[in-house]
Amino acid sequence: MQPNETTWKERISYGLSDTASNLIYQMIIMYLMFFYTDVYGISAAAVGTLFLVSRIIDAFDSPIFGVLIDRTNSKWGKSRPWLLWLAVPFGIIGVLAFSTPDFGDTGKLVYAYITYILLGILYAGINIPITSILPSLTSNLNERNVLVSTRMILASVGVTIVSLGALPLVDFLGNGDQQRGFTLTMTVFGILAVILLIVSFKNINEKVEMPGSDQVVPFKKAVKSMKGNVPLYILFFVSFIYTIGFIMKTQTTVYYLSYNLNKPELVGVILGLSSLNVISYFIMPSLAKWIGKRNIMILGLALMSVGQIGFYFSGSTTPFIIATLIGVIGQGFLMASIFSMIADVVDYGEWKSGIRAQGLVSTVPVFSFKIGMGIGGALSAWVLSFGNYVPNQIQTASALTAIEISFIWIPLVGFILGIVALLFYKLDKQSEQMMIDLNARRATAKIVESGVAEIKAQ
Repeated sequence: MQPNETTWKERISYGLSDTASNLIYQMIIMYLMFFYTDVYGISAAAVGTLFLVSRIIDAFDSPIFGVLIDRTNSKWGKSRPWLLWLAVPFGIIGVLAFSTPDFGDTGKLVYAYITYILLGILYAGINIPITSILPSLTSNLNERNVLVSTRMILASVGVTIVSLGALPLVDFLGNGDQQRGFTLTMTVFGILAVILLIVSFKNINEKVEMPGSDQVVPFKKAVKSMKGNVPLYILFFVSFIYTIGFIMKTQTTVYYLSYNLNKPELVGVILGLSSLNVISYFIMPSLAKWIGKRNIMILGLALMSVGQIGFYFSGSTTPFIIATLIGVIGQGFLMASIFSMIADVVDYGEWKSGIRAQGLVSTVPVFSFKIGMGIGGALSAWVLSFGNYVPNQIQTASALTAIEISFIWIPLVGFILGIVALLFYKLDKQSEQMMIDLNARRATAKIVESGVAEIKAQ
């Protein structure tokens, strides 16, 4: 097999790493705010501050993990071993984050800060290697699209399990006790996540050898690879602004359905529809050949914007479901594109600077996701608090308006800003020449390395 080829066993195993990640990540974005406010008894305002402070603190672990990956030189490669090393801690902290020790009001908040920050750090330690390993699996741009689509399809399996299975499991395992139910449900998901991460580690390999890949990339040198990488900066902004909107919308879905539409029974159905973004993942590789990754991402954000507007005009179940489906298809296009584009901007950095720092460069979108999660999570909680939201009560007009702003309007503004930023992304037009130049450069470097090795051996 050539270095640019991957088997379906490798593709599926690669995708299972994101199934594992989403079993815990989706519990955070779908239910953690609700868990904190309505189950654990922390005020919405305190939760907003918790989300912002915690995300700002642990966002800086992303570049740290990037540097660690660039400095890793193990028998398993640079990115792959982190899936093994952090699998068990990731599962354990996930369970602790959804546990409810009775420490009093102050103790609860301190406990939430500690477990939430640790969970964010470990999420970065798992997710960054999943992303940074892609350029080492293949240098073929179309093969990368297939790998990313497979990853996104299997990530949606994790989304589906959580969105459809979490609340029924909470009810079944808790037997009326939501605190116990959430802890046991997260225990089930944590164990499954650990198993899948170990399977992924076992079956994928970093087989694209770069000249000097066994050498440590100094931090200052790695930072230089990011200088002038305009596509990377654009990707950072789009990831950041999209994440704010997506997190706000997702975290307030339970509130909007429960209080604005008075249809709490739809929560599982609406969240479960998010798994239909697999349709976009199947289409993306073929569509990318036709219109390019940037245009797929613009299409995705446009569809998400249409969905947001549709929510405002949907006063009943069917229009709301239609608006949800439009947004889900759009979100699938965006996510399938963005992770493939990360590998492209790694190559772009090497093309322009001559330095390959895939660990550090791959952390930039993850860094933007985490900052966006913190700001989006804080904004949604603060907006609810400003509107005088009170858990488990009939809401006032101001509270209903606050929920609507958080669910519909702020996300819509973010999605539109993302479209504007992408109009300045030009890498799709340069990618073919970029890969020709890089492959020629790498071949020359290998010949030089081989010659030097022969001279030393004499």
